[in-house]
Amino acid sequence: MSVPEGVLLGMGNPLLDIQTTVDKAFLDKWGLKENDAILCDEKHVPMFDELTASHHVEYIPGGAAQNAVRVAQWILNEPNRMTYFGAVGADKYGEMLRKKATEAGVNVQYQVNETVKTGTCAALINGNNRSLCAHLAAAETFTVGHLEDPKHWKFVETAKYFYVGGFFLTVCPPAILEIAKHAAEHDKIFMLNLSAPFISQFFYEPLSKTLPYVDYLFGNEDEARAFSKSAGFNTEDIREIAEKASHLPKENKNRSRIVVITQGSEPTIVAQDGKIQEFPVIVLPKEKLIDTNGAGDAFVGGFLAELVRAKPLADCIACANYAASEIIQQQGCTFPAVCKYH
Repeated sequence: MSVPEGVLLGMGNPLLDIQTTVDKAFLDKWGLKENDAILCDEKHVPMFDELTASHHVEYIPGGAAQNAVRVAQWILNEPNRMTYFGAVGADKYGEMLRKKATEAGVNVQYQVNETVKTGTCAALINGNNRSLCAHLAAAETFTVGHLEDPKHWKFVETAKYFYVGGFFLTVCPPAILEIAKHAAEHDKIFMLNLSAPFISQFFYEPLSKTLPYVDYLFGNEDEARAFSKSAGFNTEDIREIAEKASHLPKENKNRSRIVVITQGSEPTIVAQDGKIQEFPVIVLPKEKLIDTNGAGDAFVGGFLAELVRAKPLADCIACANYAASEIIQQQGCTFPAVCKYH
């Protein structure tokens, strides 16, 4: 089933991943955990220079929401089904991101900042773990005015589905709320990812203002537990957290909220209408596992690809599992030339 152009609009922080393999000593030196995602602060800035000077690095298009729409676009295999908003610099990294996204068929509508460089993310692979340290730079300068410009707002009006990375809550909550309210008023589907534990820990205020508009909430088990703590759920049980999150107040009463929590190689938990479902994941033999960076984004991308085709939940999860299992067999959030899903 073909879907119309611009059916989904994604919004987030477009970052160029600077990916390399490091040892535990390197992570310790820079105060990084083996499996985490953080925003870089002043002390991490020199690390980027050290990486490019002393490690063999790969440049891979990144940014969680952009990864998800690229994967969805790859599965749909018809150009311009996905539109994407975010801010980049007027530099070679920004051009690299635009080229890669456009090659993948995504209609990128970047806000270009002439004075700040394109954001980067150190994607540090240590065994099967990945530590992400994002230097937002230009990505942090996105303004709601870019969204409201009529030549961009038309993409909002065209879209029937919206997907926003939780990382964007650190950048431009007004833009998120504008899209969320538009979705609720026009009975469109608005989706949000919890993205990282620090979002719930330190940006709970903008998160809590967005939640009433969320039709689909995604996250992994660590993010779910951080969310549970900030929301005052008083539980570490993933099934219980998903169920409680699904019952939080909701603006659009036409549909119930669906909460999707991944747990690595453990089954994915889905909560809706007081019902909890578990979906097993595709477990790969260890020798096929290259790199888990981008697995969560790919999972969402697969889910979105079937959702915009109005497929049932089980099909969305099956495609999500397929996409995640493909991406963890590649370096970074990259994928084979041909999608064999269909």
